Amino acid sequence: MILTWLYAPGDRPEVVAKALGCGADAVIVDLEDAVPASRKEYARAATADLLADRPPVPVHVRVNALDSPWGGADIGALGGLHGLAGLRLPKINNPLQITAVADRTGGVSLHALLESAVGVERAYEIARAHPALRGLSLGEADLRADLAVSAETGLDWCRSRVVVAARAAGLTPPAQSVFPDIRDLEALAVSCARGRSLGFLGRAAIHPRQLPVIERAYLPAPEEVSAATEVLSAARATPGALALPDGRFVDPAVVAAAHRTLALAARMAAR
Repeated sequence: MILTWLYAPGDRPEVVAKALGCGADAVIVDLEDAVPASRKEYARAATADLLADRPPVPVHVRVNALDSPWGGADIGALGGLHGLAGLRLPKINNPLQITAVADRTGGVSLHALLESAVGVERAYEIARAHPALRGLSLGEADLRADLAVSAETGLDWCRSRVVVAARAAGLTPPAQSVFPDIRDLEALAVSCARGRSLGFLGRAAIHPRQLPVIERAYLPAPEEVSAATEVLSAARATPGALALPDGRFVDPAVVAAAHRTLALAARMAAR
């Protein structure tokens, strides 16, 4: 279960190497926004060298936009490499973009980033475009610009939309988009708590210092673990719907949520 994703620029192999040892569940090597045009080819070649063998943690690569001068070459160079865990496709607006990449890469795990009003409107179509698509999330910087949104809460409808689309298509819950201020960890924690309340699971980071905050926000609190344990104990003792002594009603959906809570708690215990 991946809770923390850490971005690292593809044209700086030394930063990527450090990112692999920072404790993130997965690293995203960025060939797009973090890399200037003059270094795109170098970033692609350096990333291909990295992925010739399997890295110590899963590595996904955010390629350049499919309609850019570099996106097709990125996919061609990286799609078949042994160490690649997945390709993250930016600025997806159409399910046909997913099928085109899936046809080229032969089963590589794909992840769509929705960064425009059109992409959000087509979220469910994109989410179910191809079995190779394993994840869906927002690119909030571009989306904010497209919608002229000025307040943090202005994207909440879009966030809920992508959560619903992903779950309706049978995908895992989306991870939150990056939090751009690497110094304000208190605000990051507040933002993560809100994301969790909307149905997100985990978050991408742009600096290692953000990782512990994200993980704490998404791991269950002790009282949540206790409540989940009580639910499962009661469900085992009395199968079917029942009411606990404190008035809580337990049905299959509540049991499923308790299992998810304890799965996250197990991760916390293993740390």
